[in-house]
Amino acid sequence: MSDSTQKDPQVIFCDVCTDEDRKPARKTCMKCEISMCIQHLQIHLTTPVLIQTHPLTEPMALCGTTKCPQHGKLLEYYCLDDRTCLCVSCAIEDQHRLHNMKTFSTAHKELMEKLSAEQQALLVKTDDENVSLEKWEKSEREKLGRCSVRLIEAVTNLRDIALTSVQSSVSARMVSMKTSKSSMQAAQEEKDTFRFLQMYSQVHQDMEKAKAVDLRKGLEPGSDRDKLVEEMRKGGEKMTEQADQLWCSLLTLVDPDNHQELICSDSDLIFDPQVLGPCMSLSENKKMVFYNSWMGQCSATLLISSIKSVPNFQSWVIGLSEDYDWTIGLCDKQFAKNLKDGNVFGLCCKGDQLSFLTTEYDDCSDASMPPTKKPCRISSKTIEYRGKNGDEAVSRPETVEVFWNLAASSLSFFSRTGQHQREEVLTIKMNLKNSDLVAFVQLGKENAPNSSDWPHQQWRCSCGQVHSRRINRYANGMCQYSQRGNCSCGAIIGDACITKIICALV
Repeated sequence: MSDSTQKDPQVIFCDVCTDEDRKPARKTCMKCEISMCIQHLQIHLTTPVLIQTHPLTEPMALCGTTKCPQHGKLLEYYCLDDRTCLCVSCAIEDQHRLHNMKTFSTAHKELMEKLSAEQQALLVKTDDENVSLEKWEKSEREKLGRCSVRLIEAVTNLRDIALTSVQSSVSARMVSMKTSKSSMQAAQEEKDTFRFLQMYSQVHQDMEKAKAVDLRKGLEPGSDRDKLVEEMRKGGEKMTEQADQLWCSLLTLVDPDNHQELICSDSDLIFDPQVLGPCMSLSENKKMVFYNSWMGQCSATLLISSIKSVPNFQSWVIGLSEDYDWTIGLCDKQFAKNLKDGNVFGLCCKGDQLSFLTTEYDDCSDASMPPTKKPCRISSKTIEYRGKNGDEAVSRPETVEVFWNLAASSLSFFSRTGQHQREEVLTIKMNLKNSDLVAFVQLGKENAPNSSDWPHQQWRCSCGQVHSRRINRYANGMCQYSQRGNCSCGAIIGDACITKIICALV
């Protein structure tokens, strides 16, 4: 035996050989707890009793690990449920007796097959999705590079326009002043009367031009300045938009859980009223909801239409007044006027209390059945929104961002705490297969006044008397009484209504 082999700590030597001539072991007997070279192994390979009862393994340092610490018996089985080695007493008497147990050789074969299958599945998944951190980092770097270049170009262009225009204006004004000064100096130096009089007309014009020069900072007033200012405003808006996009992309890159790039544009969203009380109205662009508190109860149900979508994903952002109750989420399109009849999933705010609504089905019902045939009920559960810190409950959110993941059948609500920063309030899992769901927002109470009463409404004075009057409503959302008058108690009725915005698509 060479000195290098003898000194190698990883080599397992035969326990039967004499110390002077120990050979490397070829197998280890689990029952005998000895390692044997090829010469001393022959008895284990040729004796039938030993072949059946003495399991052999690759050479290993046992150190007493082949015996059960509880029963002192040879470890012969492997529990796949608990992933541990067992003796025969463990397999028969203890809690493992109902588990999935295998012999060492069988367990080794099955686990190797399982490991190979999992490895293959992982490789297939990686290949199919074509996703890696390296590719993602490169893609994000290129995207941010393009955003940075566009922003620099916009800033440079805006700067050059401003500086060039100011420089041209200053130069033109300085030329007029210098020309006037030169003309006056030349006239004063002219001694000949006739030539002086001939020159004076031009000198006078130069002087008048010099007097008319606006020496204030900036450009001289006029159509040219107005045109340039308008051009710079448009360029500034574009620059601000690009800077905002870069800022948003950077926040989303490093902290995607709490920051999200805006996916939809506000131009793609409009309100589609299903129930609109006589005290409620829409703006001309159908993005804001107005309410007049002098005219009656706040009550409206509106769908959110034309939502720009990406594959299996939709989002929208709503600004909500802190003075009125609201519910936002998803409902069946055909039951939007009466949310109790169909599927409803949403976030509800009454006062300062938040709750979530879900549709629950009887165990025997099929969620794929038409809504009119499904035995279901609307469930409401209170939640306590604690915000990012989680120490104490926070006030109701005023701007809510909603994300609908169609592929995962989930609906998430976030409180928008900044232009691009958000905090998760709630995520609802929806057990639906076939349902025509649409986004909706409900404002105020469900028992809305009958809209057929419009335009004649009643108003109760603080003294208790009830007055009837006709009300005019205009396209811009403003409402106005058609008559003025006084209650017998002296209070004025019929004054122009003050309308406020209580909901808007952001």
